Amino acid sequence: MTGLVLKDIRKAYGQVKVLHGIDLEIKEGEFVVFVGPSGCGKSTLLRMIAGLEDITSGEMYIDGQLVNDVPPSKRGIAMVFQSYALYPHMTVYDNMAFGMRIAGESKEEIDRRVKSAAGILQLEPYLDRLPKALSGGQRQRVAIGRAICRNPKVFLFDEPLSNLDAALRVATRIEIAKLNEQMADTTMIYVTHDQVEAMTLADRIVVLSAGKIEQVGPPLELYERPANLFVARFIGSPAMNIMPVTVMGTGDTTRIKLKDGSEVTMDLATASSEQGKAGSFGVRPEDLAIAAGEDFLFEGVVEIVEALGEVTLLYVNGPVEEEPIVVKLPGIVDVKKGQTLRFSADRTKLHLFDAAGQTYRR
Repeated sequence: MTGLVLKDIRKAYGQVKVLHGIDLEIKEGEFVVFVGPSGCGKSTLLRMIAGLEDITSGEMYIDGQLVNDVPPSKRGIAMVFQSYALYPHMTVYDNMAFGMRIAGESKEEIDRRVKSAAGILQLEPYLDRLPKALSGGQRQRVAIGRAICRNPKVFLFDEPLSNLDAALRVATRIEIAKLNEQMADTTMIYVTHDQVEAMTLADRIVVLSAGKIEQVGPPLELYERPANLFVARFIGSPAMNIMPVTVMGTGDTTRIKLKDGSEVTMDLATASSEQGKAGSFGVRPEDLAIAAGEDFLFEGVVEIVEALGEVTLLYVNGPVEEEPIVVKLPGIVDVKKGQTLRFSADRTKLHLFDAAGQTYRR
């Protein structure tokens, strides 16, 4: 088992700064997922861990050893890339065995590891096939199997499912989840822009933005208690509804005023110094419901109805003129475009952010 420690890791290409002081500790056996928008630095950070990118400043430790100047081949790391990177003229067996042959492993050890990895990934029937005879999901499993055969200290996955279609993404994601259970003592770091992958696979999620860590924590912690506006809108699909507000009253419960003049009382304590200040109010689409009585959060006109069967999405012209409020209702709901409806929410599920975008904590 191997842990990983990053201390004030920075990366710059000339005058262009990409990573701005990353501090992170990954425990032995953890499955950690890096998420963030394109260009946030998540793949660069992964490549620095692998040794494929130089560290501009800071310290990196793997299993307690400083590895800033250790070459990739000596770090005990195996990486699965976005592209399969398989040798087209080699069979599945030979692709998985290639790295061990280069390292001088015995024929018996190579055979044992290849067959063991093939068993884990259900690749035994395909060992004699060439990559062109495999589906995309099978090719990606071969790439993962090649990494397993190296018996690494740390697994690195760089968006391994992004080239697959929707059905294969789901199937291969399940395979990776099973692999994580079977190799519970192995540290895994996974980069993706797909939050469904992050929420379903991760022990902890690291949310990155513009080369900085915004929040680190278990998936449901980030979902229920986002540290700031960026995390609140990035985690969750559809994204959290955000509305500008003014703090009207404070104490054990806080009264806020929306842009349309309506007021909301939140189960949240804020200081009296916040009274009269601007901020943002957030509510997730799935936490909204059609109000049955006079106790409602806001009123609006339904502009678009998306009936998806398992859920119904309503796009409502509510208190914010710039963008519609999204309401996610379970099942099939008899709502028509143009209807005026009132919507309510559990007050404990509401979120409040200050002018700087930071969350007021409960």
